Amino acid sequence: MINAIILAGGKSRRMGKPKPLLRFGETTFLEQIVRVLRESDVDKITVVLGAGADMIRRSVDLSGADVIVNKDYRKGQLSSLIAGLRSISSQTDAILLCLVDNPFITEAVVSTIVRKFKETKSPIVVPVFNGQRGHPTLFSRCLFKELLEAPEAEGARHVLYAHEDKVVEVEVDEPGVLIGIDTPEDYKTQFGTDP
Repeated sequence: MINAIILAGGKSRRMGKPKPLLRFGETTFLEQIVRVLRESDVDKITVVLGAGADMIRRSVDLSGADVIVNKDYRKGQLSSLIAGLRSISSQTDAILLCLVDNPFITEAVVSTIVRKFKETKSPIVVPVFNGQRGHPTLFSRCLFKELLEAPEAEGARHVLYAHEDKVVEVEVDEPGVLIGIDTPEDYKTQFGTDP
C-alpha cells in the first residue's frame, strides 16, 4: 500500500496567511493536491494539519483523506512528518511525501513515481525535471525509522542524502515538480496576483 502524506501543518510565516487555503484557480492549494492524489495510483491519503487546523477543516473538502492534527506543529515540518508516519497502517509499503506549498503536482507525475517504486522497490524515488530534483518524494518502509529519527533541522532531506546511492530519479516533463510557493512574491510570480 502506498500512503500519500500531505504536510499542511506549518504556520505559513513567510506567506502571512495559511498556505493550505491559498487559491488555486477555483479551489485551494490543499484541495487541489487532495484531488490530484485521489485520481492517482496512491492507495491512501493522509493530511497533516497543525496551525489553523479547525479553520482549514471547515474550509476545505478533505473527503477521502485521513486527517491528523499535529499538536507539535511549532517544532517545524519534521514534526508533521512524524505525526503522519505514526498514524499510518502497518501495511504501508511506502509514503509519498507531499508539501502543501507544491500545488502543481499532477496525477501523471504521482502515478509515474508510484509505478517506478513498484518496478524497482527502490527505497527513494524522486521526480526530476531538467536535471533538478523536485516533489513529491517517495520513501519506502525500510526508511520509516530513519525518518522518525532524522535531525529536526534537516528532516527528510537528511535521509535522502544518507541514501544517495539508492535514490531512483524519474525524469518527468512537468516543471511543476520544482515550484514551491513560500512567499507572496512566489505566489504572484505563478498566479499573476497577490495571494
